[in-house]
Amino acid sequence: MKKHILLVLILLLAACQPAQRDDAGPHVLASTSFLADITQNVAGDRLKVKSLLPVGIDPHAYQAAPADVMTIAESDLLILNGFEYEHFIEPLLENAGGGHLIIEASDGLKARQTDEHAEETESDQGHAHEAVDPHMWMDPNLVITYAANIRDGLIQLDPAGADVYKANADAYVAQLVELDSWIVVQVDQIPPERRLLVTSHEALGYFAERYGFEIVDTILPSFSSEAGASAQEIAAVVDAVRASGVTVIFLDEVENADLADQIATETGVTIVNDLHLESLTDGPPADTYIEMMRHNVSRIVDALK
Repeated sequence: MKKHILLVLILLLAACQPAQRDDAGPHVLASTSFLADITQNVAGDRLKVKSLLPVGIDPHAYQAAPADVMTIAESDLLILNGFEYEHFIEPLLENAGGGHLIIEASDGLKARQTDEHAEETESDQGHAHEAVDPHMWMDPNLVITYAANIRDGLIQLDPAGADVYKANADAYVAQLVELDSWIVVQVDQIPPERRLLVTSHEALGYFAERYGFEIVDTILPSFSSEAGASAQEIAAVVDAVRASGVTVIFLDEVENADLADQIATETGVTIVNDLHLESLTDGPPADTYIEMMRHNVSRIVDALK
């Protein structure tokens, strides 16, 4: 109820302040920093891309700000990940008006889904977005589809720039293919029996599928870092860690490490808590999507090889 009242106040405040564009050119807005970077690579120098969420913010935990409605209202093209990753954005879109084109970067891809999470959507929490895994960008091969969808959206927005966007998308896809090959080489340093992952929430499923890892368990039984875990679920993770021989728990830098610390104390595993899974960084080590992936892979490989 408190969140609902706060959102209403935010929207009322935003409605009282007229949007002011700083130039006459098309405004391209992406929901997150890593999507903004992917989009900027396709847009090149022809358009400037802005991220709605600041660097270092976990989209799962994001609370809307009054300026967000105005920022969305000013945009001509809005790039979303899709699969309800941006669960916070629906009321903002309703109040920002419908003058912008919306592209879902993941359009055409099939999401991972489990019966367990589908059942959670019927609970009192009602987080329908937790039923599918939106973290497709953790496999660079799937980001090739992102680049194609973004390219098509930019062409729809700015047909005169079609040749530029096509050339930029092709060049970026070549970088993604190179990134995938590099990851394969790095992961080959880890013995197959040590390719075991325990994470805070279920963010590395696509990465694991592509590169031959096993997700032993997650501390939060959810695709969202905002979920909770019961004492029984934590005990189950402890049992899974002990039974599997896992030696490391991996966390995003922005995630709360309390539960991981508890499990580490009980099992003796170490914690790597400087991955960047949901956001870029302001400067190294993860100031672009490709550098974000390189950083994450390097940390995982160094911990497990």
